[in-house]
Amino acid sequence: MSGDEVATVVREMLSVIPAGCSWLLPVTSADGVVRDFRIGAASGSGNDIYHRGTSRVDRLLSELYPSVVGGELWQVYLDVLRTGEPGEMREFTYEEKEAGVVAHSLFDVTVHRVLDGLLVWWQRLDEDRRRLQRTEQLGSLGWSEYDLITGESAWSPGMYRLFDRDPALGPLSRSQQAAAMLAEDRGISEAAWQTLDSGATSDVTVRFRIGGAVKHLRILSDVVTDADGAPLKINAVVQDVTAARNSRTAIERLRDEVRTREMTAVAEHRLAAQLQHLIQPVPRDPVPLPGLRVRVTYLPAENTVRVGGDWYHAETLPDGRVLLAVGDVAGHGLTAANGMAHLRFALIAWLSIGVHDPALLLRHLNRLSGRLALTGTAVLALYDPTARSLTWSRAGHAPPLLARAGRAEPLARPRGLLLGADDDASYETATPHLAAGDLLLFYTDGLVERRSGPSLLPTLTTLLASASDARARSGDAAVSVAAGSGPMGALTGALQRPSPDDDTCSLLIEVL
Repeated sequence: MSGDEVATVVREMLSVIPAGCSWLLPVTSADGVVRDFRIGAASGSGNDIYHRGTSRVDRLLSELYPSVVGGELWQVYLDVLRTGEPGEMREFTYEEKEAGVVAHSLFDVTVHRVLDGLLVWWQRLDEDRRRLQRTEQLGSLGWSEYDLITGESAWSPGMYRLFDRDPALGPLSRSQQAAAMLAEDRGISEAAWQTLDSGATSDVTVRFRIGGAVKHLRILSDVVTDADGAPLKINAVVQDVTAARNSRTAIERLRDEVRTREMTAVAEHRLAAQLQHLIQPVPRDPVPLPGLRVRVTYLPAENTVRVGGDWYHAETLPDGRVLLAVGDVAGHGLTAANGMAHLRFALIAWLSIGVHDPALLLRHLNRLSGRLALTGTAVLALYDPTARSLTWSRAGHAPPLLARAGRAEPLARPRGLLLGADDDASYETATPHLAAGDLLLFYTDGLVERRSGPSLLPTLTTLLASASDARARSGDAAVSVAAGSGPMGALTGALQRPSPDDDTCSLLIEVL
């Protein structure tokens, strides 16, 4: 096979490889000294930081990557070409000063001599590490791996943050972890090991004394086995749930206070404010989320303290989508508030471990409601700002209202029983597409229902349609839900009128 035929075969092979590979052919001077390399073949799919793919073929390395010439990586190329021994450079930083290109990129570079040239593989590191770091930071998460054969441990950066430990010291040993664990929780740890010995997944929350404070760490772990079932490794994901635990403890202390003494009306209102702040603080200004702007309204009933079970949630997920939810636990008083706290914190926990499907989340909330012997309703929606799609499910709850260009109506409702009615209930989803300038309203029934008098839903729908029409006629989709006058002001004013008999909670959402 001639040299040209070889080059053709190599080019065809590399062009379909989904990795940053290239085949470099040495360019020598008259005295045989390598002065440059020519790209003989390259992988496709735009696999370099400039997205050039196979267009690099037949061009010189010095033209394409001038900062590499003469440096450490260049010397690795020359050494592999001379000796034939494979070479590599770990965590090589490629620097670029051109506008529109990442200035500092991190790679592992592997070099092999192949067919009188060099096969070079650039494996990018910085983007994956950045994504992992942000995910761990947002979720207060970390992961660890314990090798049962060697006794060695590996920790992610998030684990070092959870344990306030210098990464240069390496992971804590098992004995050091046991010493940091509160003595009264060591039985939980032993039970976790017994669970893993049985081949099941362990999910426990254990307290550790770290840096003078006590942290509640939820540890989800499982065992990796070989083909014969012999255990090899233990993988664990760890989350700091201290804030949620402390909030629950505070709620329980307030509940005990209510049970042990007769409260005056002033004390009841103070307790309601404390509970509302502990469970779900309400932002004063509209909340910016990817592709959306959201105003949250939460008002207790007027007549009495009647702490209710209304709740909401609005969160940006690690992949850039947005989770929106409102719900209502049946009943009033601290029991309803406690049940609401359980559901909301459980939802946050499931989101943090990657459960994002609204129908599946409602199934989990439904089973939890059954265990807690409570009933309630909820709407959960997942918004994709790229596709402007809203995937939503409901559990016995009123459907959101959608307003567009002066017309407002409820979304077509998927089927779904209220929470706690049937442990085996399943939930459907619907996926309407939204448009810039749309208004969307999630609400609990306290906003529209009155024990005396007609429902306020027709009035609310009219106000929502008027606000949508004003936005469409102005041609300015940026008119904010914070507007204090005109149709938008009338709408926000209606959302801020408390019900005499029930709590009210709403999310007014602008599609940007």
